[in-house]
Amino acid sequence: MDAIVEAALRKWPNVPHCHGWLALDARGDWYMRDERIQAAGPFPRVKGSRITHDKLREFIHRNYACDGVGGWFFQNGPQRVYVELEAAPWVWRVDDAGEAAAGTGGGRWRVSSHTGLPAIQRGAWLDENGRLFLDTDLGFGLVHTLDMDVAAAAVEAGAWQPVEMPFAAMPAHFGYCLKPAAEVRETG
Repeated sequence: MDAIVEAALRKWPNVPHCHGWLALDARGDWYMRDERIQAAGPFPRVKGSRITHDKLREFIHRNYACDGVGGWFFQNGPQRVYVELEAAPWVWRVDDAGEAAAGTGGGRWRVSSHTGLPAIQRGAWLDENGRLFLDTDLGFGLVHTLDMDVAAAAVEAGAWQPVEMPFAAMPAHFGYCLKPAAEVRETG
């Protein structure tokens, strides 16, 4: 977490949490959802404005965390901005590091989050729509659609052995919430 954010938390410890204004889609893109967008429909049917400003995205990435009961948020100064998730709290990018990387402990296929953090794959899961999810040392997430060819190579090589699970069961099984509710989180 940024030092300026920690200082703001100490200075203003009781700022109410924010809900419904920020969302993460299945491709790792952040969306701002103002009152007009929220009234137009639920996420992801109505996404809102994609955040394209590099410095803002980097700030969100550095201050993205979980509240301990499955609600993911962006700590924006003293205010916790809860994130609506389309699929999972992480979106994984996968690349084939080649045979030489196999002895590095992470395996041949390198995994990194939509925030740029490296991760170590621990398990693989397939939902009823054929989407591939990975459980890693950082947590649970969806493999980015652009990396499915590389991920398929890991599956075909036997490095990843996906287990089938209905998508509706994944949030509870892996301990995350797609849409954190204000009444549950105000004490979190």
